[in-house]
Amino acid sequence: MTVRKRIDGLIGAMCLLLVLTGATGAFGEGEWVSLFDGKTLEGWTPAPGGKWEVKDGAIVGTSPRSERRHGVLLSNKEYGDFKVILEFKSVKGNSGFYFRSQRVEHAVAVAGFQAEINPGGQDVGGLYETQGRAWVIKPPAAVIKKAFKAGDWNEMTVEAVGKDVTVYLNGAKTSELKNDKGRLKGVFGLQLHGGAEMYIEFRNIRIKELSAVEK
Repeated sequence: MTVRKRIDGLIGAMCLLLVLTGATGAFGEGEWVSLFDGKTLEGWTPAPGGKWEVKDGAIVGTSPRSERRHGVLLSNKEYGDFKVILEFKSVKGNSGFYFRSQRVEHAVAVAGFQAEINPGGQDVGGLYETQGRAWVIKPPAAVIKKAFKAGDWNEMTVEAVGKDVTVYLNGAKTSELKNDKGRLKGVFGLQLHGGAEMYIEFRNIRIKELSAVEK
């Protein structure tokens, strides 16, 4: 083999490696999809009660104490198996991230699971089933005390694959369910709790849809 052929072979191999690496990187990035464009509420529909708007790249929910309804901002699409990462800043009132939930004609607007959000940190990342079993998991207080950042942005991760559900707060595991009997598909929701003065912000909401083998 001549030197020229060897050089051409090496160049070809390097080009192929670059193409494969680039394709793999693009695929990895493409697996994550943003559920909030940072500018509008496209893809979401509010249930009656409270107010949702976009300010400074965040979804802001507000509600007066006199409002008895849970003003939940609901996703237009249903999801089954997924991993969601979002950031929230809880200022006033009890909130939560609903998943695998069902829209209902009721003052609370939904039935299903929520991962708890609370400005004082109490039970944040716990799992509550609205119009169902109520509290299913309350996280250890010591974990929340260490992980939760009061008055600041926090990151929540919710992973649901088959009948297994796991919740993390700033990287610390707060809830884990195995072989749960709850609903396996439904909408997402951002909660405004009725009967309380509310101010809650969400941003950087992204999803990776999964199958059971991708957990």
